[in-house]
Amino acid sequence: MEDQLAGLRARLARYPADRYPVQRATCQFHLGTLLLQANRASEALSPLATAESGFAACGMALERAKATNMRGVAFRTAGDARRASESFERAVQDFHALDRPVEQAAAAFNLGLVCADRRDVAAARTALALAEELFAASGLTAQAAAAQREQGSLLLQTGDADAAIQVLAPAVEMASRGGDIPGAGAAANALGLAHLARGDVAAALEAFHRALSAHPRSVRPAEYAMVKSNLALAHERSGDTVRALLAAQQALGVSGAERPVRTQAQELLNRLPEASGAELFDVLDQEPPQLWQALVREEVLRWADGLVALRRDAAAAWVAGQLRREDRAYDLAETLLSTLLELPPPAYHRVVAALVEAVGRRSAEEADRFRAVVRSAMARFPIPQWQRLATTFDQVALEYGQPTAWK
Repeated sequence: MEDQLAGLRARLARYPADRYPVQRATCQFHLGTLLLQANRASEALSPLATAESGFAACGMALERAKATNMRGVAFRTAGDARRASESFERAVQDFHALDRPVEQAAAAFNLGLVCADRRDVAAARTALALAEELFAASGLTAQAAAAQREQGSLLLQTGDADAAIQVLAPAVEMASRGGDIPGAGAAANALGLAHLARGDVAAALEAFHRALSAHPRSVRPAEYAMVKSNLALAHERSGDTVRALLAAQQALGVSGAERPVRTQAQELLNRLPEASGAELFDVLDQEPPQLWQALVREEVLRWADGLVALRRDAAAAWVAGQLRREDRAYDLAETLLSTLLELPPPAYHRVVAALVEAVGRRSAEEADRFRAVVRSAMARFPIPQWQRLATTFDQVALEYGQPTAWK
């Protein structure tokens, strides 16, 4: 980024305004845009203003409108909502005069967001509705869905949950049709909150589960944590304390979770009875084996990313839970091993080490019984995976001074 900035500044020095006004304005525009990408909005304002005036002097109306819109982004990012609104309003008008509906829609979308920042609900809804209309007319389904989603979120913030649902439900489907999976997830999360505000917990749970499927923990961890925290609230409202505890713990287990998300999840944990450590098995006992993999995966990822003490306690709870369920022990072990094989090597080794250590703290009879079940479960896998599992468990056992009895 610094090299690119230096290159643009060097080009500026070669383009005096009196001889190369177009090239200089273009270079200023790119410089301002790059500074915005580098999270240096305040620095971006000057080159963008120069680009705007330079394009205007050269009679380049479209380029000037683009600079005006980008300057609005810089003002909003820098925290100047009033000037951002003024820039976006000019850009909307200029793009309309130039018959550029897509650019006009983008500027209207930006205007709607900044009006929402300013708590000007009426202006925000008007701008977002215009953006939705223009995007839809241009065949940009995902962008139209985003404008619809923002309208629904705004309605929810103003306390009109019923109206929000009427807008957000089609926004989820529209985003899906447009191929915007993260956008569909964001709309589904807002829809879940709207249903929760109305007291329809079943509908909220359905919406949050759909949102969760759009936000994998490994791809969009912050969004995953947000939805998990909201899902915990819905489970609490439904009276399902076990699932509420599990979801809140998983939200807190994401290092990239934002502060409000962590606060909400922690407050929920403070309200509920203290976790026993057996919550995962309590949930697995209620579900058929074909649904176990996803449930176990979310917990194992939390163990892998957690502190050593958390991982040690979780592994001990797994060993104890599997030992108590002899009739399903083999299926449980296979599910756990399948999940381990999905982990990246460092996480894989951390969880295996915790499990081996936990087995070592059981009685000799229980340890032998647990290893026998896991050995049999390993045999269900293709030979390369079986060998990897058995070798890793034996290597860790050797490090802990335990019997190498996993093959």
